[in-house]
Amino acid sequence: MAYPPFNWRAFDAYLFDIDGTLLNCRDGVHYNSFHTALRQVYGCAGLIDAVPVHGNTDIGILRAALAHYEVAAPNGEFEQKLPQALEIMRAQVERNAGQLKPQLCASISELLAVLHAEGKLLGLVTGNLERIGWQKLERAGIRQYFDFGSFSDNREMREDIFRHAVEKAHELRGSQTSMCFLGDTPADIRAASHLGLPVIAVATGIYSQEDLIQHAPALCINTVAELLR
Repeated sequence: MAYPPFNWRAFDAYLFDIDGTLLNCRDGVHYNSFHTALRQVYGCAGLIDAVPVHGNTDIGILRAALAHYEVAAPNGEFEQKLPQALEIMRAQVERNAGQLKPQLCASISELLAVLHAEGKLLGLVTGNLERIGWQKLERAGIRQYFDFGSFSDNREMREDIFRHAVEKAHELRGSQTSMCFLGDTPADIRAASHLGLPVIAVATGIYSQEDLIQHAPALCINTVAELLR
């Protein structure tokens, strides 16, 4: 598909999703933390495999799993017990951080080094809980590139996470800060587009370039290596 000219180098700030965009974790540490929280807090023995996780948030995944397995709860019980469930997840991932084996997506290190050297503001916009997200970046060796992050601890909806990231970028660099988002799911494209953010869609997650193009990102590439050529 032919795209109109898009100068991806022209922005003041770049906001990155984590899973499928910066890196992929196939070790099960984060994955297993959901099951511990579901079982210990809500009495649900089901697996999150049955619900959408790509483009979702950690809170959204817990809620969807309970709905899928029809775990009945009195009004407000999900929210009432949620702080306990989230803390169990955070603590379990931190306890097993040595088992995290994040694999950086193609050319991510090179792209981050280029943007950092140019003085760009770099942020995270992710459905991960904050302590879990930073653990992944620490283990992947790219934590030092990022100035701030917007996470799902207090925001279940992806668009709210994006909105918070925009506010943080404005706080750090001023209200005229221009920014671009990089993500790998249709949910990323929709959330950023609703806020008027241009999106570079990267097919390094589970969605193909053809899948992502249908959602009209500003640019759609197979890997960020294409930006550096």
